Amino acid sequence: MTDAALTLQSEADRKAIAALRRKNAVWRRILRDPPAAVAALFLLIVVLAAVFAPWVAPFDPYANAMRLRLCPPGGERCTAYLLGADNQGRDMLSRIIFGLRATLGMGVLAVAVGGGLGALIGLSAAYFKRLDTPLMRLVDVLLSFPSILFGLAIAAVMGTGLVSLVIALSVAAIPSIARIARGAAQSIMQQEYMEAGRAVGLGDGALLWRYLALNCWPTILIYMTLQLGQAILLGAALSFLGLGAQPPTAELGSMAADGRKFLQIAPWVSTLPCAAIFLIVLAFNVLGDALRDALDPKLRQ
Repeated sequence: MTDAALTLQSEADRKAIAALRRKNAVWRRILRDPPAAVAALFLLIVVLAAVFAPWVAPFDPYANAMRLRLCPPGGERCTAYLLGADNQGRDMLSRIIFGLRATLGMGVLAVAVGGGLGALIGLSAAYFKRLDTPLMRLVDVLLSFPSILFGLAIAAVMGTGLVSLVIALSVAAIPSIARIARGAAQSIMQQEYMEAGRAVGLGDGALLWRYLALNCWPTILIYMTLQLGQAILLGAALSFLGLGAQPPTAELGSMAADGRKFLQIAPWVSTLPCAAIFLIVLAFNVLGDALRDALDPKLRQ
């Protein structure tokens, strides 16, 4: 093995150890930040409640009790229903807990798929110069369409439902993450170890994964965390318009839409799902800002 190759391998090992240390430092920094720690704890509780919804929810979210229809929180008729009942006499707390499953699931899946494709496009555009112009023009085309228009178009072709909604959200997440990934990758491409890797004969795949992608992941992770909140908000808006989960499926956006007819007499039916969406999006934004502060070297200095 040549001296250059040995130097490159030592540099790779050093970066791997430094990456592990950075991960531990990131979590320590977040836990020392009270708003970020509260946001992380809140999201952990929300995720656990969504995952274990059948065991956490006090009642069947789809069981009707018309005698308890529109019973307010703390009402004498429905003391067991902590958050009251909806227009079908269903427990609001149980429906919100089950609604977290659909809302979080579509947001996480959409950002994972759209973010992965966007990151791949951005990294490829930065690494393969001949692909930069066509890929970025494709991204510009996607950016020119409003996200709600994607939802309407996909719903017209595939029909309404969570599958169509996830596809629309995934497509909407691609262009912004692709631009972020490309910008981060272009700065990494100027580093000396990229040139050293080419000099010792590393292939494109090794350079893309071991040096480019792994050094760009903090920036991409920060933006994907922020994008989660936006995806959940956009998904709830599309569900509110009737393009997402269909009744009687519990989903926060569709629950808010169902309750808008009763805002004057039973405001909790609509406002409680909206409050849950607000708190989740706010928590993701706070956590994303904390991750940016912890992972950005300029801000750590």
